[in-house]
Amino acid sequence: MASMARCALPRGCCLAVVLALAALASPRRLGAAAAAAAESSGPNWHVVSVSSLLPSAVCASGKATASNSSALSVVHRHGPCSPLLARGAAPSHVEILDRDQDRANSIHRKIAGSSTINPARASKSVSLPAHWGISLGTGNYIVSVGLGTPARDFSVVFDTGSDLSWVQCKPCRDCYKQQDPLFDPAQSSTYSAVPCGAQECQELDSQSCSSDNKCRYDVVYGDQSQTDGDLVRDTLTLAQSDTLPRFVFGCGDDDTGLFGKADGLLGLGREKVSLASQAAAKYGAGFSYCLPSSSSATGYLSLGAAAPADARFTAMVTRSDTPSFYYLNLLGIKVAGRAIKIPPTVFATAGTIIDSGTVITRLPSRAYKALRSAFARFMGKYKRAPALSILDTCYDFTGYATVQIPSVELVFTGGATVSLDFSGVLYVSKVSQACLAFASNGDDTSIGILGNTQQRTLAVVYDVANQKIGFAAKGCS
Repeated sequence: MASMARCALPRGCCLAVVLALAALASPRRLGAAAAAAAESSGPNWHVVSVSSLLPSAVCASGKATASNSSALSVVHRHGPCSPLLARGAAPSHVEILDRDQDRANSIHRKIAGSSTINPARASKSVSLPAHWGISLGTGNYIVSVGLGTPARDFSVVFDTGSDLSWVQCKPCRDCYKQQDPLFDPAQSSTYSAVPCGAQECQELDSQSCSSDNKCRYDVVYGDQSQTDGDLVRDTLTLAQSDTLPRFVFGCGDDDTGLFGKADGLLGLGREKVSLASQAAAKYGAGFSYCLPSSSSATGYLSLGAAAPADARFTAMVTRSDTPSFYYLNLLGIKVAGRAIKIPPTVFATAGTIIDSGTVITRLPSRAYKALRSAFARFMGKYKRAPALSILDTCYDFTGYATVQIPSVELVFTGGATVSLDFSGVLYVSKVSQACLAFASNGDDTSIGILGNTQQRTLAVVYDVANQKIGFAAKGCS
């Protein structure tokens, strides 16, 4: 046969001839799969060892890379670097993803303005106006901070979707179980309660006044978890003994729900009570972080918005109806370097927020279907695997030493194109079940959410002073 004859042309030409003849003989077999194979060694592909897909059981702690002394080490709450690891079994992947859907639903309800008062909360003897927060989920990240003088360390979830920071405090009427001792105001020489008439109290979304003139807060989260307590001030200690005096936070004494074993929460939202806002006078208006590539590695959280030289910025969008969230304009998506066909109106209609506490990025239905279709075309060589909770595009890598995965890039306004790390493309529960780490909103009108899986290894810069958000590759190294 002609295809078996010795070729006298240069080697590259021979390959082209063979491919052309094969295409003529069996055009359906070649198609996109052959194109993918021909390109799979290029810059638009990730080539990864299968043995590296799952996180190590040992913490590979590294030095946080950031621009100032406020940098805190960031760890996944269920990984081997977490101080919470020994305090209970980690949830399954299905549980994490199911709870992640609860958080996404909660964000959608809050933005749509359809939240209602929890009837169980309304029956309390002291009725407080409820401020609804979003479900915390389980696939998020924690930092350790010090509170009080002398400082005591607490492991808290950090959340860009929440504003008020809080920990559980003594004396506690009803607190969930945590491994660490509760914060004891009586042991801190710098502690003070915020009185009802203080500006910080008046700025809360939900507040009331106790009989002894203490400002009381009340937050009910979308998963029915809740925290009530006094609004207080004390010294917050960050890394390397860097302190923020008179930090305003919640001292919870009536807390129930699905907070795991975390000691509380560190809010990085946009309202005045958040840590980001309170720290702006000292560090500048903004913050940055890098989420590690796996649960066995470490990243950082840094106050101040100093950016790497190669950071690419897009505009931060402000919406008055939900001022806590950080909005940005997603324009398009590329797979293996090629823009997929999504009408611009799809992203413009839904809008997009960036959120540290949502695990999986949610896209409008039309955008997700286009992404899924494009990704699947390049993954034809791999056997499909069963769906995993909300993830419906999964593959079985059993028997492979390495895998080749097409790159995924997110395109934002202002020319910012962000190439996701391999760890931001696939969610791997096991070698035989590696799934495209995106999910559909189920419609084209609900807000899109840029989740923390897609943010892995990126230096993410929230430059609040200049109203922009930046991304830089290899931020944790």
